[in-house]
Amino acid sequence: MTQPGGFSRNARFLIARLQNMRAANFPDAPALPIRDPWPGDPSRGARLVKGDLEYLGAGKPMPTRPFSHLPGASLLRTHTLGFSWLRDLRALGTDAARSRARHLVSEFLDEEQLDPLSAQPDVSGARITAWLGHYDFFAASANDDFRQQLMSRLVAEARTLSAALPAEEQDGRALTALKGLLAASVAMPEHANYLTRALKFLTAEVERQILSDGCHIERSPAAHLAALQDLCEIRALLQVGKIAAPVAMAGVIERMALALRALRHGDGGLALFNGSKEDLPSLVDLVLSQAGRSGRAPAAIGASGFYRLAAGKSLVIIDAGAPPAPGLDRFAHAGTCSFEFSIGKERLIVNCGAAPAAGPEWRDALRSTAAHSTLTIADVASSELRENGLGRRPLNVHSQRHEAGGAHWLEASHDGWGKLFGAVHRRQLYLSDSGEDLRGEDIVEAEQPQPFVVRFHLHPNVTASLQQDHGAVLLRLPSGQGWRLRADQARMTVEESVYFGLNEPRRAEQVVLTGHQDGPQQIKWAITKVG
Repeated sequence: MTQPGGFSRNARFLIARLQNMRAANFPDAPALPIRDPWPGDPSRGARLVKGDLEYLGAGKPMPTRPFSHLPGASLLRTHTLGFSWLRDLRALGTDAARSRARHLVSEFLDEEQLDPLSAQPDVSGARITAWLGHYDFFAASANDDFRQQLMSRLVAEARTLSAALPAEEQDGRALTALKGLLAASVAMPEHANYLTRALKFLTAEVERQILSDGCHIERSPAAHLAALQDLCEIRALLQVGKIAAPVAMAGVIERMALALRALRHGDGGLALFNGSKEDLPSLVDLVLSQAGRSGRAPAAIGASGFYRLAAGKSLVIIDAGAPPAPGLDRFAHAGTCSFEFSIGKERLIVNCGAAPAAGPEWRDALRSTAAHSTLTIADVASSELRENGLGRRPLNVHSQRHEAGGAHWLEASHDGWGKLFGAVHRRQLYLSDSGEDLRGEDIVEAEQPQPFVVRFHLHPNVTASLQQDHGAVLLRLPSGQGWRLRADQARMTVEESVYFGLNEPRRAEQVVLTGHQDGPQQIKWAITKVG
């Protein structure tokens, strides 16, 4: 059955192919210079020169034909085919890096059987932007044949990308596709002028994807950062082309910048919810400076359901919102009502992080409820994990925040286990005005008592010592500062954990509170500063 809009899209593809077959004259070089604004990693560039590609903690050797049928997770394949890793070679900046970049682009241009993912609008958009943004680095000094082949391919890909819009993906990938088409329209206005079409879809995507609180619709700090980067690049492209930005973009980047501030810890890195890693604080700072909005982070990002409880040097960030809708949940974790706790620039309680570019075993293990600092019932995740999103999920998620005299309360609940066990998880958090006393209560409401545990995953730099009476755990930060975790009506243990918040996985520990199935279906706990 033909999908809605399928006939018109197929007709546009046919016209684009005919234009590509007939066209003979292509620009010798971009008419307007475009530069990729983001820093690369010279260490990743050095590995790439040697033939190894690394992305989001996953790595692989570049095969002999790296752009035909690539192995690995789709996210790693799309990164390979999108060429944003050119910035790592540019950051390395050696003749060998320039030669490697030119060689890999040439291999792509010569490949007759490209990986099917290469034709996805977001992948094509990323590739067009990367080629144009690094043109001076790898192409300006190349021979005429290479430059002519590159420019003809850029025009052809822009035509095909225009025909593919609107992108079927409704998440941040649509912004990346539009960024590529705008880059081609600005850099090659006489040969790839699809500006009107791109601006039309840009308006629709900005209005749909950016929530009223400035948070991105995917509810992922990492996806939010990527979307803000794309919109900053789009705004810069429009400025280079002296093109008026759509009315819908007015204030959007600034609102997103404030929301991004709410999603980072005191060390400057991102909170680890829904597919996110810490990311380099320097990159987050650069994105915020390009966004051009300063100011204090909001305490709540109401439309998205994230909350910040900040007092003294302490900061608690909680995911108390419903998972994103189907089609927008590619990075979603089963971490509803999980939280992270940091003191100054040191993280104490964390979620385990993410490995979205890794194999399914690690990817799904880190998406499970057990990999988050929250309650788990019967070892079952609060949302059903599927390869491209979630199946069963909480349908009713409620939260309410209070503040008085510098102290903060949050009440949150969700019914992620409602269909399976008829159970509701209620979590209450309290942070004192000094920030030195964090208290919580986790309750399972169900007709039949359920086995449950509450987990507190520790940052790998934190050491944990279980007291002799097993009634408390002493937590020691790298600075030497101590915090004590106590609990009522639960068995307390310290167990192994793993942390994927950085590029390389690290061993870590977790404190596990096990409830008594035949006793009260609640656990009260407290984390207080020692001394």
